[in-house]
Amino acid sequence: MINTVIFDMDGLLIDSEPLWGEAMSEVFATVGVNLTSELYSHTTGLRTAEVVDYWQHYFKWEGKDNNQVTNEIIDAVIAKILAKGEAMEGLEYILDYFAKKNFKIGLASSSPLRLIESAVDHMGIRDRFDAISSAEFESHGKPHPAVYLACAKKLGSMPIDCIAFEDSVTGMTAAKAARMKTVVVPEAHNRQNKRYALADVQLNSLLDFNDEILDRLKA
Repeated sequence: MINTVIFDMDGLLIDSEPLWGEAMSEVFATVGVNLTSELYSHTTGLRTAEVVDYWQHYFKWEGKDNNQVTNEIIDAVIAKILAKGEAMEGLEYILDYFAKKNFKIGLASSSPLRLIESAVDHMGIRDRFDAISSAEFESHGKPHPAVYLACAKKLGSMPIDCIAFEDSVTGMTAAKAARMKTVVVPEAHNRQNKRYALADVQLNSLLDFNDEILDRLKA
């Protein structure tokens, strides 16, 4: 019986993907790396440390170790979120929708916990979640299902009783691997990506979710 919903965060609940892009470009520039938006898109949805490891292997910079670069990026993103982070369209609607249906509500993000906490506090939605899980504490990040399975466990839910909301292919893959019904809300420029066909539902906005779609997922 579907009675649980678990949300990704970056790019789904808060418009932070551009802020991640800015932060990564700024920090990578300090080690002589020009990370374009096209290159950045290759690692969307991964944990920050995994992104840094990936690009260090590719560019092989010197002067800063991966841990320092990772922490500088996280610090920069937090600062940008606190300065100008904005909620995605439909945030309040979707949280109210599932709260009114008495769903258990969780958040499962690739971001480190300190960044998640900064973001949900900035948007004033921390108390809307019954459980928050960060892939920071899992053996594997998305597209591995670990963070979704951990969040479901915290909520006392079976994965097959959960709906996961995602915006990236990486996150969608993680949710499907966890055996959850999956709703994707991709960025406008990426809606034609054929890989989203794996999702159970694709929407243009969180505002588009309704009872008809919920009934379809429950069927």
